[in-house]
Amino acid sequence: MFTQWLRTTFRGFIDAGASFFGRLGISPNMLTIIGCLLQLGAGAIVAAGHLWVGGLVLGATAVFDAFDGALARQHGGGTRFGAFLDSSLDRVAEAGVLLGLAWYFMQQPGQVEEILIYVALVGSLMVSYARARAEGLGIECKEGLFTRVERTLVTILGLVTGLVVPLAWILAVGTVATAVFRMVRVYQEVGEQPL
Repeated sequence: MFTQWLRTTFRGFIDAGASFFGRLGISPNMLTIIGCLLQLGAGAIVAAGHLWVGGLVLGATAVFDAFDGALARQHGGGTRFGAFLDSSLDRVAEAGVLLGLAWYFMQQPGQVEEILIYVALVGSLMVSYARARAEGLGIECKEGLFTRVERTLVTILGLVTGLVVPLAWILAVGTVATAVFRMVRVYQEVGEQPL
């Protein structure tokens, strides 16, 4: 999985960054909240039409996703509430960036891109929900091409290069395809088993 490869490749940088924040007295939950607020700021920058700046800010702040987990592990492992908060605010942050992109598209001629961003938003929520619901049934369901890391990287690339129309299509198709893939995966696992 690409996400795991990134974590392994950049483990030294991530651990060093987490240690730095720990020395400042910042808790993992505080880091999660700060990261979410900064990504919402990136969404506001995108909404204002400053696409490449928003992309750079998103890129700079997306690393907080890795730092909070690493900091939690350095402090003896995370808490159940910390895991819940992290997952919840990940959805808020991603929705904020997509809302900024939708707002940007609303100022442009045409409506297709706005619909694509809406589809991407619903798709991204469904990717996460499918995993959460599957895990509630005791099934691990992390597979899929378009997890949050891939979605974030594609978004950063699209914003920085200004290729936001292809970005909208890729996000819409990729999120829906990943959600469907996870649903099929769960069906293959449990089929018609009773609850």
